[in-house]
Amino acid sequence: MIVCIAEKPSVARDIAKVLGANSAHDGYMEGNGYQVTWTYGHLCTLKEPHDYSEMWKPWSLSRLPIIPQRFGIKLIDNKTYEKQFHIIEGLMQKADGIVNCGDAGQEGELIQRWVMQKAAAKCPVQRLWISSLTEQSIREGFQTLKPQDDYQSLYEAGLCRAIGDWLLGMNATRLYTLKYRTERGQVLSIGRVQTPTLALIVNRHQEIQNFTPEQYWVLSTIYRDTLFTLQGDSDEETDEPAADSGERKPEKKLRGRITDAEEGKRALAAIEGREFEVTGIGRKSGNESAPRLFDLTSLQVECNKKFSFSADETLKYIQSLYEKKLTTYPRVDTTFLSEDIYPKCPTILRGLLPYATLTAPLLAKTLPKSKKVFDNSKVTDHHAIIPTGVNPSNGDLTLNEKRVFDLVARHFIAVFYPDCKVATTTVTGKVECEPEPGKKRGEKLQFKATGKQITDPGWRVCFGKWVETDGSWHPEKKNNGEEEDEKKEDVKMLPAFVKGEHGPHTPTLSEKWTTPPKPYTEATLLRAMETAGRFVDNDELRDALKENGIGRPSTRAAIIETLFKRGYIRKARKALYPTETGISLIGIIHEELLKSAELTGQWEKKLREIEAHKYDARQFIEELKQMVTQIVAEVMRDNSSRIAATATTTAASPSPKEQDSSAKEQTTSTKEQASSN
Repeated sequence: MIVCIAEKPSVARDIAKVLGANSAHDGYMEGNGYQVTWTYGHLCTLKEPHDYSEMWKPWSLSRLPIIPQRFGIKLIDNKTYEKQFHIIEGLMQKADGIVNCGDAGQEGELIQRWVMQKAAAKCPVQRLWISSLTEQSIREGFQTLKPQDDYQSLYEAGLCRAIGDWLLGMNATRLYTLKYRTERGQVLSIGRVQTPTLALIVNRHQEIQNFTPEQYWVLSTIYRDTLFTLQGDSDEETDEPAADSGERKPEKKLRGRITDAEEGKRALAAIEGREFEVTGIGRKSGNESAPRLFDLTSLQVECNKKFSFSADETLKYIQSLYEKKLTTYPRVDTTFLSEDIYPKCPTILRGLLPYATLTAPLLAKTLPKSKKVFDNSKVTDHHAIIPTGVNPSNGDLTLNEKRVFDLVARHFIAVFYPDCKVATTTVTGKVECEPEPGKKRGEKLQFKATGKQITDPGWRVCFGKWVETDGSWHPEKKNNGEEEDEKKEDVKMLPAFVKGEHGPHTPTLSEKWTTPPKPYTEATLLRAMETAGRFVDNDELRDALKENGIGRPSTRAAIIETLFKRGYIRKARKALYPTETGISLIGIIHEELLKSAELTGQWEKKLREIEAHKYDARQFIEELKQMVTQIVAEVMRDNSSRIAATATTTAASPSPKEQDSSAKEQTTSTKEQASSN
């Protein structure tokens, strides 16, 4: 008998149906030579300190660091989990073979391996590795089962992550709580990813608090109903000859941002009543590629921007769509597809019946195959999130699930459309100022206006209706006057200008102030976590920095939720702010290893290298042990009067017992514990 173990009852039922295991039993399905059973997400977890030694049960500085010689696992204390585990254990003890049908990722591998270890399974194990739960995908997956040993490095990376989180969470939390808390019962929660993420938010808050606005002025003018602004990049020189030599004397022109009010007023007065002359007209054509397909982080970012969904909410919606067979595996960090997906794309497009008007032009010809979409070198375990081709109209979807699916579907369709063609027009002009006394000519101030014209919307038709007017395309207006295109691109047409034309204009001097950085939203925080705190808007550069990002795509939502739960951050509309407790906690941590996003990103890189057979797992664990020992020693030597603020009322701190139980959850478990649905 072959035992197949899935991560949830609903997934197990899908697999059982394909395999012909249609006879229901308590905790498993049976038939056709298969027994299909399931976990509820994590059934096992790493042991707690007191499971190794009673001396580690009380919280005491003298007993730190806590470093077990060998880490062990145990069942989670839950009667439902215990009952299901014993059913699994009984099946595995009698099995001729096992198929690991856990989610095809690092955490899914860890969940099932721990269960098999705890059940002392001895028979051969194979791995089902699929990216969607459609019947076709499951059948193909069972036809190409892989030996479990092929995924040993994936398991080792997951195990190192869990042990690393345990070592740092258990030791640093006890260490800082005992050393710096202000009242009994207060717990200062420290996590390998949680604390650097909190530090990002606190540091941004302090940048805003300490920001000193600076005043400046902008000189602009309106000519033929078009706003021209003083150029900020001109280093053109005047050609006024020196009074006594006849030679030209270079004088830099007034440029862009004006920092002196009197200088701005003089410039304004000098051009009032003078004519504006058009000096140049430039037109540049270009193409804009379709937005990339989604990885989990970019989907969470987009949903936060458009619908104000939290990262955790988006993960739940896309996970539900995956389980309803409408989209592919969601916990991915690539925006590319492998080349073997290309032949399946027409079938997927045909299945998107609600989008038939968009897919019909594509299906009438051969689909383009771009390296921007299909690139095997950019895909490891899984490809980008795309529809499976199952008709979404057949699914029982909530409104928010429909919104998320719509984004995924439209992005998938858009990558097969032509580029959007754009023409950018730049018009330059000048105004010669009133000459100063003793000079024949005044300074020439250079102005510039830029207009953008969409000459062919291309892929943009996938995101809204467009209408053509005088050779330019514009988003169609809704009944309320808003643009159909949610991006609301600034498509600004300029009048037809002729070089050398001139005429009256209306200049103005506007007072401005520099602005502080904006608070993080969940969207911008996710991007900061992805790139280890660096702001990157370029897709290619962001891809390069992902290797050093903190956390994994599947865990970042849980980290943010943990910060809310601990009372370390709060939300006002979309903006994230640290609480006094969060600010205080980061303030007392002087050890950069604990709060630096960049350093934490380096650890994440090593975990990825373990997964790719490029770094030794045992060496990583030894480095973590040394790091924890070093941190304990440094904090113990601290004789300062640093103390943490008392926990705010926004969220209660966990008890020491609760903290021990949850220290491991910082990054190892983000999935919902599945109900028996």
